[in-house]
Amino acid sequence: MSQQECLQATVHGIVQGVNFRAFVQRHARSLGISGYVRNLAFERAVEVVAEGERGQLEQLLRQLKTGPRGAWVERVEASWPEYTGAYDHFEIRF
Repeated sequence: MSQQECLQATVHGIVQGVNFRAFVQRHARSLGISGYVRNLAFERAVEVVAEGERGQLEQLLRQLKTGPRGAWVERVEASWPEYTGAYDHFEIRF
């Protein structure tokens, strides 16, 4: 099994009210990634915390830079904190 890593990303732009969270969840699940996605209350942004194999996380990061139809991604801030193993599936948090 490949080494597991963690991706933390904040996606800025028109990313709320355009099914962005469902888009992220669908892609994360198809890639076998666990973690969560949620809207940030006081910003036009979405937060993603995802854990899995580096290659799968990089694929998800590419999807975050595109988003679903109707979204406009201004920028993505990504970091690679330490893997925690805290998630067993990928969910939308409210």
